[in-house]
Amino acid sequence: MSKPSHVAASGSFVGSGHELVRSLLSDRHHFWTLAGLVILGDALLTQLIIRFIPYTEIDWETYMVHIDLYLKGERNYGNFIGPTGPLVYPAGHVHIHHFLHRITNAGRNIAQAQQIYGGLYIVSLVLVCGIYKRAGAPNWMILLLPLSKRLHSIFVLRLFNDCWSLVFVQAAILAFQSASDDFGILFFSLALSVKMSVLLYLPGLLVILFKRHGLMATMRHLLVLVCTQSENTRAYLQNAFDLSRVFLYKWTVNWRFVDENTFLSPSWARSLLIGHVTVLVAFGLFRWCRSDGGVAALLSRGFRRPMRPAALAPVSPDYVATVLMTSNLIGILFARSLHYQFYSWYFQQLPFLTQKTKYPYLLQNGICLERFPSTALSSSVLLMANASLVLGIWFGYPEGTQIS
Repeated sequence: MSKPSHVAASGSFVGSGHELVRSLLSDRHHFWTLAGLVILGDALLTQLIIRFIPYTEIDWETYMVHIDLYLKGERNYGNFIGPTGPLVYPAGHVHIHHFLHRITNAGRNIAQAQQIYGGLYIVSLVLVCGIYKRAGAPNWMILLLPLSKRLHSIFVLRLFNDCWSLVFVQAAILAFQSASDDFGILFFSLALSVKMSVLLYLPGLLVILFKRHGLMATMRHLLVLVCTQSENTRAYLQNAFDLSRVFLYKWTVNWRFVDENTFLSPSWARSLLIGHVTVLVAFGLFRWCRSDGGVAALLSRGFRRPMRPAALAPVSPDYVATVLMTSNLIGILFARSLHYQFYSWYFQQLPFLTQKTKYPYLLQNGICLERFPSTALSSSVLLMANASLVLGIWFGYPEGTQIS
């Protein structure tokens, strides 16, 4: 007996719907279709957050006070003091917030500022989708990108300057993936001009540039980067690029299980620096150069032929994303202190990096950073999660692998 027509039609509809969902999640030809839906949905979610969740003042007022002093003619970085502290960011931060000061009525129009940061969040989402696409990440992975309450808060409820640095560094990664390295250096310089934390990417970037261009071109790119950050005053360099800065214990997210005296001690800072350098060197020596015959062979080619690429094969977009994100992750693992806004540095990279390991990995990192206030337990779990991810990449695919 044949099935009634309405039953057959219903089955056909379900089958078509299942095929559509499968295609959106797995067919790379539909990557931007799914990404467009995610971006549109997240744009709506961001507007709902702005509309219904109260804004919380943390650093925005201080940014504006610094700009008030700048507009009064102050140029000595040591004299820029606001409600939550001195000006400790490079000049790009000042120029961006000078513009925001002008169009938000000296920072008083919070609603307009939130809309600007909401737009910036969507730009960030589009850029990270582009990075995932270029690196060959599976479609379904972008469904994880809008899931962080904390990241939305950092952008539209707190207005942190980390957001600007993040967008510039994402544009840089996308440019490096496309082998547009001059544009990549420009965006990287812009990111560095907002926050010094972008230096965490530099070791990985040096490997990529040396492989792709050889010694001389790498030095040229570095010279451009240094020159675009140059400033003549000692106060500027001491405040904007203070590598010895000591953070307040009460705000730390990653070292809450350490007592305050240890956290503030110079020996603790030196230990973290030694650990950071050691892990970076290990990746450089034993993981990032394996496909080119090892680091010795790579350096030999680079110094013998300084005008030519040192790599044996073209540097892939997947390799670029993997090495840059891993370099950043290693820096975060050994950071002197992570604050909640620093979550923006790597949340959007976590789904991608977990695919560079050989074992299933839950996003414990995100769970720990969503918790406020931090505790000894949450800090311990965060440290173990970050460390396990670094180890997973070490024993997994540190040079990247295309995912079908």
